[in-house]
Amino acid sequence: FQMKRDSGYSTMAEQQKQGEKLRDAIRITAWVLGTGLLVFTALVNSLSGYLQNIWDASGHFCQTAWLKFYYLCEGKEWTIFLIGAAVIPALAFWCFNGILMVADVTGKPTFITRYRIQLGKNDPVDTKKLRQAIYTALCNQFCISLPMLVPMFYVLKWWGNSFSKELPTFRWFLVDLSISTLIEEVLFYYTHRLVHLPLLYKHIHKKHHEWTAPIGIVSIYAHPVEHILSNTLPVMTGPMIMGSHIVSIGVWFSLALLTTSISHCGYHLPFLPSPEFHDFHHLKFNQCYGVLGVLDYLHGTDRVFRQSKAYERHKLLLSLTPLSETIPEEPKRAE
Repeated sequence: FQMKRDSGYSTMAEQQKQGEKLRDAIRITAWVLGTGLLVFTALVNSLSGYLQNIWDASGHFCQTAWLKFYYLCEGKEWTIFLIGAAVIPALAFWCFNGILMVADVTGKPTFITRYRIQLGKNDPVDTKKLRQAIYTALCNQFCISLPMLVPMFYVLKWWGNSFSKELPTFRWFLVDLSISTLIEEVLFYYTHRLVHLPLLYKHIHKKHHEWTAPIGIVSIYAHPVEHILSNTLPVMTGPMIMGSHIVSIGVWFSLALLTTSISHCGYHLPFLPSPEFHDFHHLKFNQCYGVLGVLDYLHGTDRVFRQSKAYERHKLLLSLTPLSETIPEEPKRAE
């Protein structure tokens, strides 16, 4: 019973069956993602011409601003890298989560709190647990993520174009983000499933799942091993493989941190990506392991989610009416 409660698996036979399914699905995944990448490339080629015109209109301004920043740093690559890959993404993360934490603690502004996904939970958030989450998040950023940037810096220097005075074209910028997104999806999904194995879950991943109703800061509230394996490496690998420009890296890291904060924030806010998918993972533990949901669909690890009200609410909210009101949970049956 303890194993079932902690890991989401009920018997050893089921674990073995899951392992066999995992191996089969990896082969299918490689084929599907390869085909998807070709299709996506074709779409990018057809759309990027139009978007390139928009990019060109502001390109002179962006190029000028980049050169000003470059010369302000006196061309020192480590300084440029540190600001682009660490300072700017960290500011984006803490500014966004700072706003959310005010809502979590005070219940105001109601414009945010009325969009709570798991009603009645974190209302208000336990301040003791919040302080612990902030402390762990800061430790992970400064003691783990920051040192991991050092080898990344030297990999990018080996590529030789990451600190170029010329910005990448819009098309190449899109390619960078697309490849990084695909790599993150694959690496995060499988490392995430790995830490859900009973032994690793008990000693590593259970810390992250202390929050069954997550908040934004919990996105990097994790055991150090998990933070390296599942949080940092999947995001860093794409830019290192691509030899991305530091501007692309700064945008990608910022987007990755903001996206995972939204996924954990506990609020389904208007005009922002839906967090229902990952929120359901924290609620049920053995569903919805990925970021995009593609691999979960292939592996069948989203079946329970697809039968839930959360799946009906898993869409971009384009009105000011909370989806918890328009698509409410079914009333519990009386025993």
